[in-house]
Order: sequence, then C-alpha cells, then structure tokens
Amino acid sequence: MNTSSAPPADVGLATERLLLRPVRASDVPAVTRLWTDPDVRFHLGGPVIDQVVRIRQQRIAGAPGVHAVVRASDGTLLGLVTVEPASRDGETEVSYQFLPEHWGQGYAREAVAAAVDRALESTRSVVAVTQEANDRSRRLLEAIGMVHAASFVEFEAPQVLYRRTA
Repeated sequence: MNTSSAPPADVGLATERLLLRPVRASDVPAVTRLWTDPDVRFHLGGPVIDQVVRIRQQRIAGAPGVHAVVRASDGTLLGLVTVEPASRDGETEVSYQFLPEHWGQGYAREAVAAAVDRALESTRSVVAVTQEANDRSRRLLEAIGMVHAASFVEFEAPQVLYRRTA
C-alpha cells in the first residue's frame, strides 16, 4: 500500500489546495462549460459556437500546455490554466478561465501564480492579456506580481498586456 502523500504521476504541479494536471477525457463536460458559459466568456468574445466546441472537445484531452485545475481535496475541476511557450511575440503566455461557482475563493490566483512561477524557471518572461474592462483578471495579474506593460485594441476591444520577468 502506498502511503506517500505525493501527487499522482500525471499532476504537473501541486499547490496547497490545487493540482494542475493534463486535461482528461472525463474533464470534457466541465471544460465545455468554460467555453459556453456566458459569464466565463463575457470578456472573451462570448460563448464559443457549437462547431468549434465539438472540435475542441476532440482535442483538449492531453493538449500540451493546457492544465486542468482541480481541487486537491475532492478532485473537482475548477478551471483551466494554459501556458504557451513562444506564443505572443516570442514570449510565453499564460491564460486562464474558471467556472463561476469557484470565483472569489483565490483558486485562480493560486493556480495562475504557480503556473507563472513554474514557467519562469525556464523562460525569461511570461505575459498575460486581458480586456481592459476585466477588473477581476487585472487584479489577479497584479496580485501575482505581473506589471502592466502595454495597452492595445484587439478583437475590437481595449486590451492590456501584463508581464512578469524572472
């Protein structure tokens, strides 16, 4: 019997309350909610259309850089954190989305901070982009030490780019 408190082998990263691991096929229903929930998608261009959802459902399990964020105590999927090396102008980019029932509990901040810290072990900087109007996301990025580096318009909305360097 294994009495070790080590996380399961497919966990890429563990924090005090969370496990960040590859997305599994069993996660697809919860992940689909992230793509279709109007509250989650409010600052992300709205719910994803059905045809795109179906394609994403087929590709998300095990996708490189995409981490399911699950609560360690019960395995509940809370959201996704994606880390894409050489994404935006050659810099590593982090993005995230969490189910609304888990907002306001510090899970996103904990998961994104851990992902950024890990990425900075192997890259000089990490960036994140959010809509200028997304105050919650901006506060999260500032709370984990990211600094506003640029403002621009993309997808017909004012955006802000945050950066943290190693």
